[in-house]
Amino acid sequence: MLFERIYEEGLAQASYFIGCQRKGQAIVVDARRDIQVYLDLAAKNGMDIIAVTETHIHADYLSGTRELASSTGATVYLSGEGGTDWQYDFDGTRIHHGDTIQLGNITVTAQHTPGHTPEHLSFLVTDGAVADQPGYMLTGDFVFVGDLGRPDLLDEAAGGKDTRFAGAKDLFASLKRVFMPLPDYVQIYPAHGAGSPCGKALGAVPTSTVGYQKAFAWWAPYLENDDEQGFIDELLDGQPDAHAYFARMKKENRLGPALIGQPAHPEKLDVEQVKNMLSDGSALLVDTRDQHSVHRGTVEGALNVPAGGQASNFAAWVIDPEREQRPLIVTLDDEANAAQFRDALYRVGIDTVRFFTSDIAELANYQPETIVPADLDHTGYDALVDVRGKGEYAAGSIPGAQQLSGGSALWRLNELPQTGSTLVTFCQSGVRNSVVASGLRRAGYKVLELEGSYQGWLDEQGA
Repeated sequence: MLFERIYEEGLAQASYFIGCQRKGQAIVVDARRDIQVYLDLAAKNGMDIIAVTETHIHADYLSGTRELASSTGATVYLSGEGGTDWQYDFDGTRIHHGDTIQLGNITVTAQHTPGHTPEHLSFLVTDGAVADQPGYMLTGDFVFVGDLGRPDLLDEAAGGKDTRFAGAKDLFASLKRVFMPLPDYVQIYPAHGAGSPCGKALGAVPTSTVGYQKAFAWWAPYLENDDEQGFIDELLDGQPDAHAYFARMKKENRLGPALIGQPAHPEKLDVEQVKNMLSDGSALLVDTRDQHSVHRGTVEGALNVPAGGQASNFAAWVIDPEREQRPLIVTLDDEANAAQFRDALYRVGIDTVRFFTSDIAELANYQPETIVPADLDHTGYDALVDVRGKGEYAAGSIPGAQQLSGGSALWRLNELPQTGSTLVTFCQSGVRNSVVASGLRRAGYKVLELEGSYQGWLDEQGA
């Protein structure tokens, strides 16, 4: 059996490629939307991808299930569990608890594990070449390493009302019914790792075992003592902020994400072409440099989305493709880097990276305003805004600051003074703050970024 984990750092998201080497057949579970990595794996190992499936209707990234099936002709398998309100709206073979998908010697068995979502499936994997019992479990957003999938996300991101309590009960029941009876040796492979907001304490280790989780996970004593209420109380306490774009992901993943097909190569633009497109409003510039470079000079009205591991996440904080559909010009040196950045944005449904320019130094006409911590008490402003998560805010913030998580700030402008007002913004070190500040400026605010952000303020206090 070939078993490959494909991990996206920015979204802390894992997908899985499982293949039978004897038969030359493979399945992909929880694929991301830029699918070349799976096609390359199949080609490298002489396999055909004959099946694609996913554990649930995802909220944190746009699924590549339809894209991969369209490219390969693979059969789509989708959860038929959860009731009529939780069915997919696109074609696929519906599978239920106990149904199997066969790949030569490999058997993939669906297990209905509601809690994070009502339709959620986990998959037991049996390598028939060496065993007649499952040795692996793809747990999706059911069981993470050291944590569990949060049951409140439907309330936070999908417009639900108090679904968290039923979800928490379902999660407790799923653990009792499906997870606890499994042999201790079964290895678990979740859909997310550390940094994902789909849980509150996800481990950075990519895999664990059923036995280890039953022995050491925070929830294990509650299951051992059959303490459902204690489990629910601890599970729901302290869950992190949900990003606003999750609601869009949930809707698009249920309807079926738009197909990309063969993406066009990003086109390089020179200085005059960029200036013309920006002046007539036919494109939007995305400055992909770090906050220090941006502060030395950028283009007025540009958004700051640093290239690298967090590009998918940060882009969805400040670009809503339902409202902003103009082509994006990204500040990168070559076509390969521009294509990589484009693919990162595909993962969150932003499909408009069309151009790139390497001439940002010549284009720069604006320097974002900043303020040093020592001047904070002597500067007039209308709101002091902490764009970190609510857990960070609760652990300590600047007196008088209001918390407005970066992942939802542009969707919660009603909590800020009217546009045109002056805001001072900060995060922990300045990276997130630069992203959010660029979006708030485009929304019509005068934004002063706190130099060094919260850490700079702490240093100023001698803390």
